[in-house]
Amino acid sequence: MESKAVQSTSRFDTLKWLVVFVLIAIGVVGNQYFSAESLLYRVLALVALALVAAFVALQTDRGRRFATLLKEARVEIRKVVWPTRPELVQTTVIVVVFVLVVALLLWGMDSLISWLVAGFIG
Repeated sequence: MESKAVQSTSRFDTLKWLVVFVLIAIGVVGNQYFSAESLLYRVLALVALALVAAFVALQTDRGRRFATLLKEARVEIRKVVWPTRPELVQTTVIVVVFVLVVALLLWGMDSLISWLVAGFIG
């Protein structure tokens, strides 16, 4: 009994994804077809089509799971302890200095190897 309900849902989900695909295709083809029109109108039409396509996609099982994932990710981001400004500046300075030191070491080793090879080859 339950498998029939799942199969029915997936059949409608397939139809919904087909609608999403058609909406995106209409946006792409319409943007090309109306290329002579104002960019503002084309962007507004594309945004409207994208919103409708997103709404239809969110009605599917996968779309609902994606929306749940976004909500949970937002909750988790609120739990993150972000660095203070001084910590951020200190870490950035450390990274920049380290990169410069490694760059100088690589330049030195490259120059040394080039000098040795040039001396060996003649």
